[in-house]
Amino acid sequence: MGVSILTIIYIIAAVTFIMGLKMMSNPKTARKGNTTAGIGMLFAIFGTIFLFKDETGANLGNYTWIFGGLLIGAIAGIIMAKKVKMTAMPEMVSMFNGLGGASAALISTVEFNRLVKDNFQITVGETGVAAANELLVLPVTAGTLLILFSGLVLGGITFSGSVIAWGKLSGRVKDFAFKGQHLINIGLLILAIGLAAYVTANKTEVSPVWFYLVLILSLIYGIFFVLPIGGADMPVVISLLNSLSGISAACSGFLYNNKVILTGGILVGAAGTILTVLMCRAMNRSLLNVLIGSFGGSQTSGSDKGPMQHKEISLNDAAVVMSFANKVIVVPGYGLAVAQAQHACHELEKLLESKGVQVKYAIHPVAGRMPGHMNVLLAEADVSYEKLLEMEVANQEFPTTDVVLVLGANDVVNPAAKHDQASPIYGMPILDVESARMVIVNKRSMKPGYAGIENELFYQPKTSMLFGDAKKALNDLVTEIKSI
Repeated sequence: MGVSILTIIYIIAAVTFIMGLKMMSNPKTARKGNTTAGIGMLFAIFGTIFLFKDETGANLGNYTWIFGGLLIGAIAGIIMAKKVKMTAMPEMVSMFNGLGGASAALISTVEFNRLVKDNFQITVGETGVAAANELLVLPVTAGTLLILFSGLVLGGITFSGSVIAWGKLSGRVKDFAFKGQHLINIGLLILAIGLAAYVTANKTEVSPVWFYLVLILSLIYGIFFVLPIGGADMPVVISLLNSLSGISAACSGFLYNNKVILTGGILVGAAGTILTVLMCRAMNRSLLNVLIGSFGGSQTSGSDKGPMQHKEISLNDAAVVMSFANKVIVVPGYGLAVAQAQHACHELEKLLESKGVQVKYAIHPVAGRMPGHMNVLLAEADVSYEKLLEMEVANQEFPTTDVVLVLGANDVVNPAAKHDQASPIYGMPILDVESARMVIVNKRSMKPGYAGIENELFYQPKTSMLFGDAKKALNDLVTEIKSI
């Protein structure tokens, strides 16, 4: 009876995962979707703890260890979620991806050790001798070993790669590349997969050392795989690592014949893969080019245009221009997140609308440090989802826009992407803010963005620079507009 109830619980949990994922596609229902999926996972966890029975009909037991781990993890998760800043959200996502990969790799390791231990017991019973480095005869199918190694390789890559991604996003790890690194990376991956394939095909002669060698190679590959990738491609890398963490979790579902883990892993893996493909399309680049292009590292512009002059605008002039505009489009970027200025931006929006100005937001698919970063940022400030325009729609509206206010965005509005073939961002679709009648750019300085190149937009006649912290600049703009 317990097994049948557990099966029903797993089905319900799987349904809540699908429902939650569907609701997350809309900011209005995203919070509800997250809660729905979380409740389903909670039922699945407690159902497994109390209703699961092994081959002998025994329950899991070890409740002290299980609930101790759950309590520690829950407290740590709550504290981290409460304290994390919006600017540090990408680092947290990377950390979560890494923990998912680490879990899958640990599961594969534990199960392999269990198989080795069982085999040692058989060997000792027959011969009375067992050496730690002797060749083993594993009593499992090649399919089981394939799943074990898949979880190990994918989990190891996800863990070490996510740790490096976390370090790069937080500024603790710098870009690092050397000549021939991509060839070495490919060699490491082929070696890890080849060794895993050899052990799987020759499971009658297995050394435990080979298993751990595959793990080490996977961890090294994950590090070398992310190290050379520049900041501009980190959103794509985070999405890819998220996909790998889901696939590695699905391997655990196969291993334990657990439908809910399998379903959850497949959903995460599929969603992450689709998002990765969509983001690559948004950048007009292939995934291979992202992985080997080192886009966003230490680069310079492809063409030397010599010294260029920009012009500045005062707060009063900016306030007057925006107050008497018919339509204003705001382009949020990472600078907005750094300054925690989303609430000030929403206040400016409401003030302009009270004066009869139409205000919208243009969102580039790869703006910020992670997929959907700007959407989450604006949702936190209760900005209406209807005001958020996707890149294609926004580009159609810029020609009829009086003022575009760019807040901390850089490469996603750089016209060089459309004509400078020597530029590292050439071919990447951008927000065509230069089509508007006037552009006001708020930045702390003229420092280049992720791609490390000058932004031609900043030197165009219709562009004016408003220097300073985004939050302070927006608050000052609100004060100026109120006085008009």
